[in-house]
Amino acid sequence: MPVAVMMVMMMFTVVMMMVVFVLTFVMMLVLAIVVMVVMMLTVVMMVMLMLIVRMLHLIQVFCFHDCMFLKFFRKQKYDTPDATWLQNCVQKNLSCEPKSTVMQKVRAKKNLGQHFLTNQSIAARIANGFTPSAPNVILEIGPGMGILTRHLLNRPGADVRVVEIDHESVCYLMAEMPELNGRIIEGDFLKLDLQALFAKPISVAGNFPYNISSQILFKILENRQMIPEMVGMFQKEVAERVASAPGSKVYGILSVLLQAYYNINYLFTVNECEFDPPPKVKSGVIRLTRNNVEHLPCDEELFTKVVKTSFNQRRKTLSNSLKPILQDRRCDQPVFRQRPEQLSVSEFVELTNIIDGLLKN
Repeated sequence: MPVAVMMVMMMFTVVMMMVVFVLTFVMMLVLAIVVMVVMMLTVVMMVMLMLIVRMLHLIQVFCFHDCMFLKFFRKQKYDTPDATWLQNCVQKNLSCEPKSTVMQKVRAKKNLGQHFLTNQSIAARIANGFTPSAPNVILEIGPGMGILTRHLLNRPGADVRVVEIDHESVCYLMAEMPELNGRIIEGDFLKLDLQALFAKPISVAGNFPYNISSQILFKILENRQMIPEMVGMFQKEVAERVASAPGSKVYGILSVLLQAYYNINYLFTVNECEFDPPPKVKSGVIRLTRNNVEHLPCDEELFTKVVKTSFNQRRKTLSNSLKPILQDRRCDQPVFRQRPEQLSVSEFVELTNIIDGLLKN
C-alpha cells in the first residue's frame, strides 16, 4: 500500500478519535450541568416546602390563639418579670380565649423540657402526697395541660395557683379550666419573688422539667421559710440523689444542702411510657418536708461553700478537695482523711466549724 494512502488513513483515524473525544467530553459536561441544575432545583423545592409547612403551622397557631402576638409585646416582662406585673397577671390574666370551642393539645416544646404526664392515677398520687400539715395554698410549677392541676383543685380547702412560662399552655388552661381564672402566673418560676407574691407559706407541686430540676430545688432551698413542703416529680437520678443517705454513690451537694433543712421521702417511680412525649429515662416522685432546723449551728454561708467544694472532687479525701478553702493550713483531724460522701449533715456542720476555726487563726 502506498505510503501516502497510509498517511491519509492514519490522519483520518486520529481526526475521528479527536472528534469522538470532544463529543464525549461535551456530553459529560452537559450531563454534569444537568445534574447540578436538578440538585439545585431539588434543594430549592425542599426549602420552599419547609417554608410552606412553617407558614401553615404559624397560621394554625395564630388562628387558634388570637392573643399569641401579645407575647412579642411582653418580651421584656418575660425576661425580667417583676412582682407588680406578676400580681397584675394573677388578677387579670391577659385574655387568651381561643376562637375554636374545641381546644387542641399543647405542643410539647423541647427547649422547655416538656413531657406531659398522661396517667391520671399517678397525678392523683402526686396530689395526695402532701402531709396533713401542708399549707393549703399550693403553687404548681409548669402545669402544662393541667392533669395534675385538676387533682390539686380537688383537694379539700386547697387554694391552687399555677406558674407557667409557656404561653400556649396558659391559653389552654384558661380555656379548659375556668376555675383557674385569676390564679395563673405567666412567667418563670426561677425569677419569681415569692415573698412579694404570697403573704404566708405555700406548698409547691409539679412535674418539673428535667433541664432545670436542680435550679428549682435550689430556689426552694433559698425560700425554705416560705416553702415548708414540696411534692414533685424529677428525673429518677435526681430524685434518688436528693433522698440518698451518706455512703451512697449518688450522695452529693443537693443531698446535703436539702437534708440540712428538709426531711426527704422518695415516694415512687414513674415509667417513661406515662408521658407524652416519653422521656428517655424514668422519673421519681419525692416529698420535701421542712424539719425543725431554723439555723445550722455553724456559719451557714461557709457550710454551703464547704459542701460544694468538697463534692467538686468527690473521689479525693477532704484534705485534698478542700485545699481551695484551707490553702496551706494544716488539717490533722481524722475527718480530713474521709471522702465527702461519707459525711452526714451533722458531720459537715462539725467540719465547717473546724474549718471556721482554722481560717480565724
